[in-house]
Amino acid sequence: MLFYKVVKISVRFLLSLIYKIEIIGKENIPNEGKAIVCSNHFNNLDPVVIGTYLPRKINYMAKEELFSSKPMAAILKRLGVFPVRRGGADISAIKSALKILKNENALGIFPEGTRSKTGEMLKAKPGLAMIGIKSKSPIVPIAIIGDYKPFRKIKIIIDNPIEFTEYYNKKMSIDEYQQISQNVLDHIRELMDK
Repeated sequence: MLFYKVVKISVRFLLSLIYKIEIIGKENIPNEGKAIVCSNHFNNLDPVVIGTYLPRKINYMAKEELFSSKPMAAILKRLGVFPVRRGGADISAIKSALKILKNENALGIFPEGTRSKTGEMLKAKPGLAMIGIKSKSPIVPIAIIGDYKPFRKIKIIIDNPIEFTEYYNKKMSIDEYQQISQNVLDHIRELMDK
């Protein structure tokens, strides 16, 4: 945990030299217990900014290609990042996510499953809703607004946690999970438009 704190403080200092970061709604992040934070994803720095500016440790899924180098894989694992194989259901990654939440920790997921390179939101994947409902975890929607150009403002809007209690212990289809994930992503888009 000391390694994580040192990296978090150092990276936050560096980011503060380059960007003006404004956070609205930090009080909406649960101080303890399981929670899933999710946001739009237009830039590679999105998980870094969220991870360093939120008050608690966020464990992120990241594409498995980032783990191809042993030194990088070791650093990422110490920071709470775990690999996910894209292009299909990665059972190992889902189990890792559920274990993090079972241990009352916070998980970071991008509803689209990848970064949008166009600046337009992609279609949500079913994973966010499936993990949230199966783990009975609150989902915290976050909007990141800004283009990451040096010395410009980046605004992070954190909204109230959403709980899908009406779906707990209910058998659901992939399409139903996908629609719930899309609803969360649409909510994030509304936060961005405010």
